Amino acid sequence: MAKKDGKKRGSKPAGKRGSKPGGKSAGKSGGTSVPSVSDLLRVPAGTVDLAGLRTKPGPGPKDEAAARNEIASIAERLSELQERLYAQGRAGGSRRLLLVCQGMDTSGKGGVMRHVVGLMDPQGCAITAFKAPTKEELAHDFLWRIRLRLPGPGMVGVFDRSHYEDVLVVRVRELAPRPVVSRRYATINRFEQRLVDSGTTVVKVMLHLSAAEQRRRLLDRLDDPSKHWKYNPRDVDERALWQPYREAYEIALEKCNTPAAPWYVVPSDAKWYRDWAITRLLVEHLEAMDLGWPAATFDVAAERARVESS
Repeated sequence: MAKKDGKKRGSKPAGKRGSKPGGKSAGKSGGTSVPSVSDLLRVPAGTVDLAGLRTKPGPGPKDEAAARNEIASIAERLSELQERLYAQGRAGGSRRLLLVCQGMDTSGKGGVMRHVVGLMDPQGCAITAFKAPTKEELAHDFLWRIRLRLPGPGMVGVFDRSHYEDVLVVRVRELAPRPVVSRRYATINRFEQRLVDSGTTVVKVMLHLSAAEQRRRLLDRLDDPSKHWKYNPRDVDERALWQPYREAYEIALEKCNTPAAPWYVVPSDAKWYRDWAITRLLVEHLEAMDLGWPAATFDVAAERARVESS
């Protein structure tokens, strides 16, 4: 492996800033309380070695049935929290949440959109899938197209790939000079800090997949005619660059793992565990925002009397 670029590395008052997610989770799995998923999956400060981080299920539900049951049990809570956020945005609040999903091909970004983001009200969500930049996008700085897709007040924004492609595929494929790529980490950190300062909760997840599981999923797409549309021959070309991509991810995780916008590495060999973990991450971060229902801007009693007499 080549040397890396640097090794150091109830209703409550509406609009009130919440604490960072952490501590024991109120959720149950197998009859016992589980630690905060935010604590379990948050990337520690310093050097990152993805080979040392699990891709298979970790603490939490022990099988798919238990995971799906727990997701179903907290789906209503997730929906209510998102509605509170949306209501605050409609009432003039500035809070919003941005979920950033990154991962190797077949790691399950599309599955997260269907099985996790799909639990929320679509009118309060905005999903953007970033592809190779267009000529117009290439004519601007690399964050230009990202800024255009940031969530508005009260919204949950979801990025299927993101600004990190410009320090991942751009680095691996040498689409920009290495000094240019190296400067982008600090630019990203400043960008994300400004987002947080303006009221955005940033949740960055890396879907951590093993090479063996990726191979199995690619073969599964070839074996099933209903999945041929998902298969892209270029995925095999990218797979040949597994080690350079892993190194690029490790560098990005190290350099852009800040207190304001930390990274979470989600074991993704089991789709059910991936979905469970990200659902819990969203609930924990929305709960930490300390969201309340906006206060009425009219006389409730007077309006009740008007409705009753109408």
